[in-house]
Amino acid sequence: MAGADGHDGRTRDLIVRRLLEHGPTTAMDLAGEFGLSGAAVRRHLDALIGDGTVATRDAPRASGRGRGRPARQHLLTEQGRRRAGRGEGDVAELAVAALRELSDAAGEDAVRAFARRRVLGLLAQHRDEIGEHDDRAERVGSLAGALSREGYAASTRATTAGEALCQHHCPVAGVAAEFPQLCEAETEVFAELLGTHVQRLSTIARGDAACTTHVPRQQDATTTDVKGRQVV
Repeated sequence: MAGADGHDGRTRDLIVRRLLEHGPTTAMDLAGEFGLSGAAVRRHLDALIGDGTVATRDAPRASGRGRGRPARQHLLTEQGRRRAGRGEGDVAELAVAALRELSDAAGEDAVRAFARRRVLGLLAQHRDEIGEHDDRAERVGSLAGALSREGYAASTRATTAGEALCQHHCPVAGVAAEFPQLCEAETEVFAELLGTHVQRLSTIARGDAACTTHVPRQQDATTTDVKGRQVV
């Protein structure tokens, strides 16, 4: 990172990479992961906060947790994402300019068509791997792995209603902030690959910490019709 060198710089690079790939976390968790004392990890975090790379927020309260002071999570700022992205900002500016030209010349439908072709092309080589899973949760996990290999630092977690697919990095967030068609096309393609309706809950382009997509739990193969009779 700029302004840091030697061992401190390498440690801060690792912290930034951890936040990029896995999302917001606490100083205690970082200390345990990197084998650092609490004081040492807070010193690195203070430096990253000072140069605008990292910000803090209250962690969501766990169910049943008392009224005590909430834990603090650390997450990358937009500036931190750009730094970790190694020059993606310049590419984003060029892409925005190109899409503006496309929109002016051919209209928003052309932008939507381009966005869809882009996502399909990105995931084309992973389609068979994702589709080989019958279990929806396994299919979501396979999609997360494919997205990670394409630079989106994706992970999954089980929820009470299904699965959450979380993308902790988005190489095109700067473009999607002006052209949400990129996010919309991505969501449509996810639905097609997973074989179910999905819902985008948050996006980095809108300032959220991650792009989160809700995937509903898979229903049993045997259900009932409107008269209560079993159907397959």
